Amino acid sequence: MSYDIMLVRVQPGLTLQGTVDRLNANFDPDADLQPLRLTQAQRSAWDRILRRVSRDAGPVESAEYPYSLTLETVGRPGRVQLDYCGDTAHIEVAYRHSGPATLKVMELAYRIARIVEDESGLTGHDFEVDQPTRTGDPVTAAARLSSVSTWAQHHLS
Repeated sequence: MSYDIMLVRVQPGLTLQGTVDRLNANFDPDADLQPLRLTQAQRSAWDRILRRVSRDAGPVESAEYPYSLTLETVGRPGRVQLDYCGDTAHIEVAYRHSGPATLKVMELAYRIARIVEDESGLTGHDFEVDQPTRTGDPVTAAARLSSVSTWAQHHLS
C-alpha cells in the first residue's frame, strides 16, 4: 500500500478527470500487460527526467523493465519511486513516514512530479488530497501521508 501521485497526458478534448476516467474504463486487470514502446520523444523526456531528478533531488537508482522505466531516490529523506510509461507516470511513497519528517519526503515527491511535468508534458494530480502537483501544497500531502501511516502503524502492526 502506498501514497500515489498520478501523472497523465491529458487527451485532446478531455479534462484531466476525463482522461483518467477513460484510462480506468479501458483497464482490464485480466489482460496481459503491453510491453513498453516509447517514442523517441518519450525516451528523450525520460533521459531529461532522470538527469534533472539526479541533479535537483539527489542520488537515484534507475532500471528499465518490460512495462516501465523506474527510478527510486536513494537516502534521505526517504524512498520515492517514479514509474514512467510515456503517456502516464506514477509516484509512490510508502505509508511508513509519520510526524514532522514526512514533509521532506512529500516535498521530494512533489519536486519529482514537477520535473516530470516540465520534461514530459504530463499533468500531475495528487488524488489522495485532490490537488494538482504543479500548484499543490506538499504540507497538505504530508499531513495525509502522516495520518494514514500513523493509523496503519497502530492498527495493522
